[in-house]
Amino acid sequence: MLATNTHSTPLALGQSARISTAIFAGALGFFFLYVAAFANADVLHNAAHDTRHAIVAPCH
Repeated sequence: MLATNTHSTPLALGQSARISTAIFAGALGFFFLYVAAFANADVLHNAAHDTRHAIVAPCH
């Protein structure tokens, strides 16, 4: 029988850590949207196609 921990404690982050994490996540999301918006359609298709091959998902 596996022992499972049913008690979880929240991660204690200070205000500055929360703000810096939010800024980093926002900048990363903006970068991904910017790249996806201005990328060539063939580049996006090939990236998605290669990713499907990498995870062994059928795509043809």
